[in-house]
Amino acid sequence: KEIVQQLIENSTTFRDKTEFAQDKYIKKKKKKYEAVITIVKPSTRILSTMYYAREPGKINHLRYDTLAQMLTLGNVRAGNKMIVMETCAGLVLGAVMERMGGYGSIIQMYPGGGPVRAATSCFGFPKLFFDNLHEFPLSKVDSLLSGTFSTETLPSEPEDNALVEEESNGLTDEKQASLQEAEEESTTEAAMEINQTEEQETMDINVEDVEFKENKEKENKENVREKQRKQWERRKKLIEAAALLKEKNADGLIVASKFHPTSLLLSLLEFVAPSRPFVVYCQYKEPLLDCYTKLRERGGVINLKLSETWLRNFQVLPDRSHPKLTMSGGGGYLLSGITVVLDKGKSDSGHSEELKMEEPSSKRCKVQDLHC
Repeated sequence: KEIVQQLIENSTTFRDKTEFAQDKYIKKKKKKYEAVITIVKPSTRILSTMYYAREPGKINHLRYDTLAQMLTLGNVRAGNKMIVMETCAGLVLGAVMERMGGYGSIIQMYPGGGPVRAATSCFGFPKLFFDNLHEFPLSKVDSLLSGTFSTETLPSEPEDNALVEEESNGLTDEKQASLQEAEEESTTEAAMEINQTEEQETMDINVEDVEFKENKEKENKENVREKQRKQWERRKKLIEAAALLKEKNADGLIVASKFHPTSLLLSLLEFVAPSRPFVVYCQYKEPLLDCYTKLRERGGVINLKLSETWLRNFQVLPDRSHPKLTMSGGGGYLLSGITVVLDKGKSDSGHSEELKMEEPSSKRCKVQDLHC
């Protein structure tokens, strides 16, 4: 403040300026010389605005108004059972968790070796929110739909205990071998008639080596047990997520991925209950157009909409309200719809009957005569 005040006093043109110009001059100097830090509680709007301004590529250029529309079109609310597939650093997942407030269940579908939740950790959710969060790999979706899903690749709890016992037995054998070697060394040293001082020094060194080996063995045991405990927890969570997906009664589906959405959506829609909404986000409209066409051919969905949001910021000040000259080029595209039950047999028969009724009577008679 003292620096800004001194600049105002030393300025020769400050008094000649208008009131608006003076305010603008003071704000400009304060912004340059004053460091103001405001600590705020993290929220979806703050984090999405920050990511979009600094690292938009990490969230697939997902703008905060588009994210708000996704939450609305997906009917995200407390008590729902949602399926989320996103590659936006966990921003969409965090927004869904914030909207649900810890009530209900969320199944995160992830590609690769594990889910990415960098933005989710920035929300500061309590442990209760993560108790209802499940994860399932995309690589096992086909096996789950075909009924061949199994968790044999991951070790079970008794096998882990057996591994711990085997490794501990191996470690004890190594320990006994090391002790025997130490004893043999001590006997050979005694036989060589070395001085008492030298014998004492060698014994001290041997004792230190044995203690070092014991400490290392303990650390190895703890690391093995911790690794196996994590593997068991991962297997347990995978079984729970698979059980939730097998029920095929999810209340909504949200997809915001860098991958082509058609194959993802067609496979994940199998886990969504009828009369439930789904939303797909993509930075470009061409993949969504392809997905729109495939869904119309497949059926089982209604109220399909492909939309684009347009956002422009406004400056709102007394006598100076106007739209800002700079704005974002685009916030991506959304494909939304509602699932319905599709009976293929009835639909085909009904379609053939409609065609027969549309044919004129003269044409029907000719067709019947030809068949006779």
